[in-house]
Amino acid sequence: MSIASLMQRKVHNALFEVKSKRTVDPCFLHGMDFDDRPEPAKRLEIARKRRGFKTARDAAIFFGWSPDTYVQHENGTRGLARSADRYSAAYGVSEGWLLTGEGGETTRVPLMGYVGAGAEVEPDFEQVPEDGMEEIEVPFPLPADMIAFQVKGDSMLPMFEDGMIIIVFREQRKGIDNFFGQRVIVRTVEGKRFVKTLMRGSAEGRVSLLSWNANPIENVEIVWIGEIFTYFPGSSVKHVANKVRRQGGIQGQLRRA
Repeated sequence: MSIASLMQRKVHNALFEVKSKRTVDPCFLHGMDFDDRPEPAKRLEIARKRRGFKTARDAAIFFGWSPDTYVQHENGTRGLARSADRYSAAYGVSEGWLLTGEGGETTRVPLMGYVGAGAEVEPDFEQVPEDGMEEIEVPFPLPADMIAFQVKGDSMLPMFEDGMIIIVFREQRKGIDNFFGQRVIVRTVEGKRFVKTLMRGSAEGRVSLLSWNANPIENVEIVWIGEIFTYFPGSSVKHVANKVRRQGGIQGQLRRA
């Protein structure tokens, strides 16, 4: 083999090896995604996703907004200041956080009424609309589809004081067997609501509701369990008027398994 041919082969192999190495490690900057949208548009997307809507168009159709306008607000091609009040009400966040990020993120939750902790809360004690009596503003983010109740009575002291706010999942996520021995909110077949420790009843399909400093309520039939997410003093939340209708009330069905 001539010297010229040998040199040509070495050069070819060198180029091939260099090319192979370049394909292993792609350019870091080339793979980066830059989100240059205005900050309010980014927070609008965050609020929408936490409210449970996969796409901007889904949310717009659900709330009756113009899909094209809303998409422009979320992609940042159009300012959203004039619509911030309705977006914040729909997504349960504060208008200030949505526009400026001030005060951190808050969450608005529908207050569905009272829950008995010793005090009797009759089904006709209040006529609660499906979107709640009002909304409370919680100073931290919460998962989507939460509802709130205010404690009435003191049978669950020292855990739950009269006037405390309890946040629960709107829909029962687990079977009833998972809640025995736990503190939960329940609705009985008569429509009464209690915050109690749930125990098995002595009769088939019945449960007993235990208090810390009151007689138990034995062998009652329940139709809904509210799994407690968090709770705090009533004085620590801000009460705001309802601005938007929400899906469903507390009409969920009892899940046995």
